[in-house]
This record gives sequence, C-alpha cells and structure tokens, in this order.
Amino acid sequence: MGSQVFEVISPHTEKPIAELTAAGAADVDAAVQAAREAADAWGRTEPSRRIAAVRRLAEIYQERRKEMAQTISSEIGAPITFAKRAQVGLPAMMMGAFCDLAERHPWEEARAGYFGADVRVRKEPVGVVAAIVPWNMPQFLIVTKLVPALLAGCAVVLKPALESPLDALLLTEMLGSVDLPPGVVSVVPGDREVGELLVSHPGVDKVSFTGSTAAGRAVAAACGANLTKVSLELGGKSAAVVLDDAAPDKVAAGVRSASLANSGQICNALTRVLVPEHRQDEYVDALAAEMSGLRVGDPDDPETQLGPLVSQRQQSRVRDYIELGQQEGARLVIGGTEMPDGLDTGWYVKPTLFANADNSMRIAREEIFGPVITVIGYRDEDDAVAIANDSDYGLAGSVFTGDTDRALAIARRIRTGTLGINQGYTMDPFAPFGGVKGSGYGRELGPEGLDAYLETKSIAI
Repeated sequence: MGSQVFEVISPHTEKPIAELTAAGAADVDAAVQAAREAADAWGRTEPSRRIAAVRRLAEIYQERRKEMAQTISSEIGAPITFAKRAQVGLPAMMMGAFCDLAERHPWEEARAGYFGADVRVRKEPVGVVAAIVPWNMPQFLIVTKLVPALLAGCAVVLKPALESPLDALLLTEMLGSVDLPPGVVSVVPGDREVGELLVSHPGVDKVSFTGSTAAGRAVAAACGANLTKVSLELGGKSAAVVLDDAAPDKVAAGVRSASLANSGQICNALTRVLVPEHRQDEYVDALAAEMSGLRVGDPDDPETQLGPLVSQRQQSRVRDYIELGQQEGARLVIGGTEMPDGLDTGWYVKPTLFANADNSMRIAREEIFGPVITVIGYRDEDDAVAIANDSDYGLAGSVFTGDTDRALAIARRIRTGTLGINQGYTMDPFAPFGGVKGSGYGRELGPEGLDAYLETKSIAI
C-alpha cells in the first residue's frame, strides 16, 4: 500500500480547498517506530513537565483559535459560530481542565497492605497510543485523546479522517512550538486501510477509537489479536424522555440544541423524542416551530445555524433515511429530501421532523447522523423507560421535566453512559463520557479519561 494524493472538498461549494498526500504503510511503520523511541523518554519525565507542555500548547491554541475555527468550518461545513464556540472553544477549555486534573492525579500513593507490608501503587504510561478520530467534531475528539495521553506520558500516532485532516495538521504545527521530544506526536492522515494498519500494529500499546459501531467491532477484533488495550466511543440513538409536566417550548429549544448542532452530525444527539401520547401534538407543534425557524446556509455567514453535511455520500445517506421513514409510515411534519430554499449547491439537508413513529422503525433504531428527529409516543413512565432502553445503543439521553427528583429516578433506570436533565449531556471535562452496548466501552474525560492511558503497578515493600 503506497501513499495516495487526495483532495479535501468544501461541503458548501463542492470544490477542492486542499490537496494532500495520504499516509502509506511505510509512513505508519515510521510513525509507530518514532513513537516507540520517544515514549520511553517522555514517560520518564515528571508529570509537572508534561503539564507545563500542555499548558503551553493551550496558550498557543488560544492565540490561533480564529484560524482553527475557520479551518474546521471550511473542511466540514460547520457554521462558523458553532465552530468558534464548540469545535474550537470546547477543546481549548478541555486542555486546561485536563491539566487541572493531572495536577491532583495520584501518580503514586502508599497503601497499608493487608499482610502488613507497605504497598506503593504507581500510575505509569501505557506507551504508544493510536488515536483514530472521525470528521464530525475533529478537534474536540483529538484533544480528548491526545491531551490525556500526553499528560500520562504516552506517545501518540494520530489518524484523522480524510474529510478533516487540515485541523489536525494545524494542531501539529502548534505542537512544534511546544517542548516535546521528537516523535511524541505523529499524524498519519488516511483511509480505512491506514486505520487497519495502525490498530493491528504490534508496536501500538493502546488504541483509542471514535467512529461507527461497525468499525468499532473491527477495531476490537484487531486489538484482540495482539491483546492491545482499546477504548471505543461509537454510535448512538439517544432518547429524550419528555415527562408530562415539561413545557413544550422549553423542550423544543432544548432538543433543537442537543439534536441539530453540527447539522445533527454528533454521536450523542437526541434523535428520539419520547412524549406522552395524550400530549404528542403539543410537543410536535413546538418542535416543528423551533426547527422551521432555523437558518440553513453558508457556513461563513455568522447568522447560519445549520450548514451542509460533510459529504455527498452523507447527504445521500440521510435523504435515504428520510424516504425510508415515510415508507415505514411515520408522518413527515417538516423537512424532506429537497434542497433547502435558496440553495442549489452544497451537501445540504433540510431539518426534518417525523411524528407518530414506532420504535421498531429503522428511523428510530439506526443512527442517521443528520438533521432528523423522530417523535415517539408513550403510555406511561414505565413504557417511556422501556422504549428508551429498547435500543442497540447506549451513549446518551435526557429527561425533560420540572421535577428534578422525578428526572433522576427516570435517569437511573435508563441504560446509557451519560444523561442530561432538561438538556443534552454537557460534556463536562471533570466527568467521564462514554457508552454501553453498541455505543462502545471505556471512558474519556474526567480522571477516568486520564487513567485510560495509564497502567497500574503495585510494589510491595
């Protein structure tokens, strides 16, 4: 497998914005070898030096936030306001938060052993990390892997998606101004074959993968062959459970924010909205009004709320699901497969709302990854919980109600890794994020996200 030239295409203009060379097999081998050579020295440095290096990176990142936001907006079509606030603002904040966690992390602690001897419990770097990220939230996903790995003392080989390599290369440029040994971070842009080479490489000690559930299964199998540690953050089909005391306008605003950001291309989007059957029309009308008012268009326009999807393939996939939903018998309330008004180029899809759906429909069970919301009625709270749990996924969810105790009681019954109350999950950097079932295993963020890149060693004295 040799290197190949590929183009990065603007989802708005459908024209090339950059041309790059994808990594080949030799590049992957060289990156892993460089990481192996760097990992030992970097892993022996004091945590304080590693923290200082990441804090320096955070300073440089802050200085170049505008450039990074524009890069991401250009390559994936994210509205520039969303790119500044979430695509870049969140990673910038996460860097400082991870440093704060690292400063109070128990790198070595003394314990009194059961047999009377002293025991030292140490946290040591796992070694070489392969970090594989998709295109939808590229910097956020890179930072949640790269930064804790660096703080833990690991070396990292990063594989960004072919749709979004430019932001990863810009970050690499920033890393060049940070006090890091050569080879501690390498970037290998490439397709699925590059990812397969990386996850199966015997020189890799840990794989951190974010992507589809189907790809996650293949990654887990490859890692199993080498007994490589692996964490998987995969797909989702998250449910918003709306209790009967929740105000329709507040539910609509909360669901819109948690479901349609980044044109619905987020793994923890609230794509199933479960509402009481006797009030379904009220919530559907409120959602339709909220979604109809969204401004769809040019990502460079600060007034734009929804940009295009990342690729023509993704646009076609989402349109196919919209047609399927109608064929299955769900009621199309707003949206559809036509281009949004005033647009004749770009990979756009109208914000689409389905009502009177059944949880057995494919639009209610499969991850669409676009601006499509499905409303499902339920009889009572037990029925709502059963529907929420009747999914192959378990990444996120929410409960909307005016009663926090009632919300918590429902939240504790839903089998998912994260939940929000009257909102989507907030991605708090001090709390672990991850899924169950087909949404993967392992956790990012929080102390757990740092521990994911550490081995535990016990020394009895």
